[in-house]
Amino acid sequence: MDQGRAVTWARKIFDDLAEPLAREIPRCLIRAHQRARDGHQGVNTHTLEAYGHGLYAAQYEELVSGLEGLPGAMPVRLQGRTVMVISDHVFYPLRYAKRDVPVTQARLRRTTGFRADLIRRHGPEPIQEQLDLGLEELYVAEVHRDLLRLSPETRLVLLAYACSMERGVMRLEWGDAELRHDDRHLLWHHHEPLLLPEAGKPG
Repeated sequence: MDQGRAVTWARKIFDDLAEPLAREIPRCLIRAHQRARDGHQGVNTHTLEAYGHGLYAAQYEELVSGLEGLPGAMPVRLQGRTVMVISDHVFYPLRYAKRDVPVTQARLRRTTGFRADLIRRHGPEPIQEQLDLGLEELYVAEVHRDLLRLSPETRLVLLAYACSMERGVMRLEWGDAELRHDDRHLLWHHHEPLLLPEAGKPG
């Protein structure tokens, strides 16, 4: 599959690794969806708890399985999950919707917590500087302790995707985004679509 149009931003960062990453990441998340769907069907519940919890766990496992063989890939444990660091960039999956809506509508459930800290600490520099209210030391002191396992220079790549049990992975983009304090909405600096294998099946 030609991923050339999907890696303009990423090629500047990952060079020759951009296209292998662009091919493998969609396959990983589709496999995660398939595992979660199979788990839901196995327990045969009327709710989607099994699917949701299964997808959350499987997304990390499949990304590790798919990316660990790439040159320089290094696993790091964050909040009980293993994520991959490649070329000093940490890859973090984010299921932002259960329907096919643009990634620009993505937002977090909470303004605080691990994900918010991860984005604020390792995302891009804010487009607009925030007012200096003397709170910087407070934010640093409250940062999630697991993030200390990452170098301060490590940058974050968000793998933002829309997915449902019925339709599978409908949309997948990667990029970097900032998250202002007390705000759940992501402000994307870069985001590019990753092409999904035909019919939603791993290629």
